[in-house]
Amino acid sequence: MPTFAPGTFAPDARASSVSSMITAQGIMEAKLMVRHSEQQLLSIIIPLGMLIAFRVFPFAEDLGGMDGAIPMVFAVAATSAGFTGQAIAVAFDRRYGALKRSGASGAPAWAIIVGKIIAVFAMVCLQVIILGLASYFLGFRAPLTGILLAFVVLLLGVATFTAMGLTVGGSLSAEIVLALANLIWFVLLGIVGWTLYSQGLTDVGWLNIIPSVALASGLAEALAGSIPILPVISLAAWAVVASFAASKWFRFEG
Repeated sequence: MPTFAPGTFAPDARASSVSSMITAQGIMEAKLMVRHSEQQLLSIIIPLGMLIAFRVFPFAEDLGGMDGAIPMVFAVAATSAGFTGQAIAVAFDRRYGALKRSGASGAPAWAIIVGKIIAVFAMVCLQVIILGLASYFLGFRAPLTGILLAFVVLLLGVATFTAMGLTVGGSLSAEIVLALANLIWFVLLGIVGWTLYSQGLTDVGWLNIIPSVALASGLAEALAGSIPILPVISLAAWAVVASFAASKWFRFEG
């Protein structure tokens, strides 16, 4: 059997490395997410509008002013990008065969899922920049240690809601997901608003079992200089459960 020297045939086709697959898939998913107008509305425009409303209208003082607004606004942003946005996008990608075609390209299932997670984190970084600058110009100040701790809590919250979004979007039909994801979004954020109004977001006790409240409470405690132990435990538990559910029920067709 004849042998050939390396470089005889071009291109030299071979399997991509893990890092190359993840990078390529993540960049593609991030571009698609940033270009999607509905994603921008849910992830940036609505939270930014809430932030400005808390600063402009007098009712904000009864809810803790900017100190109460910031945790709630970032909880809204994380829930929108990680849960609602991903659930709806994945469901319609499945319906129209986009995920199936992505799998046919040679990209393994795990690379596609990791790419979507990277896209969410990219959106969150954009949210942090835009909403963080807006918060600063609107007068919010916090110690650097509190901001760094809050960012860690935010990343954990994003991981939790992304896993939840992949579970819902990857297991139900697009029509059901469209209604259910928006309904859950309103319920989760309505509970956060009620919690802020009724007792504030620090030391919320058993309400930490609700992931949106745990995220908002964790952010509030971190920005206040405390270590949010209960919120972090709750978010971590939700992340584990949702990740297990996603790995068990996620389907690329539907």
